[in-house]
Amino acid sequence: MQELTLKNGTAYKIREFEEMDFKGVHQLNAEEEWNNLVKKEEDTKNAWMHSTIRFLVFDGDTLAGYIRGFTDENVTTYICELLINKRYRGQGIGSELIKYVHHLYPKTRVELLGSQTSKSFYEANDYRAFYGFRKTIEEY
Repeated sequence: MQELTLKNGTAYKIREFEEMDFKGVHQLNAEEEWNNLVKKEEDTKNAWMHSTIRFLVFDGDTLAGYIRGFTDENVTTYICELLINKRYRGQGIGSELIKYVHHLYPKTRVELLGSQTSKSFYEANDYRAFYGFRKTIEEY
């Protein structure tokens, strides 16, 4: 396990997701009320199993946060989910997680979707807004 050290000097353990970790990920999603991911538990687990970016941050045995996404390693790194346990927010874990991933793929640009609740976090970290679209299969 590697360390993720924050600006304040606090160090957390970071490692790649393993299948046995999904229960903790699922619980964190439920606590955050990310109901679509919770309802589609098996699909969410499969998404984790097939993602190229999938890292967890731990404080001892406690899951402090995670990041999941994809990269082509040359142009784009796409962050699907970034979630920090409510008890660990405000320390800079999310910022450091994105930076950690971006340093793994320095040739790429980082793209991500935000929500009304995460908008201020990304703006505070100097991400610029861009325009995108979304459609599910049921919407055809």
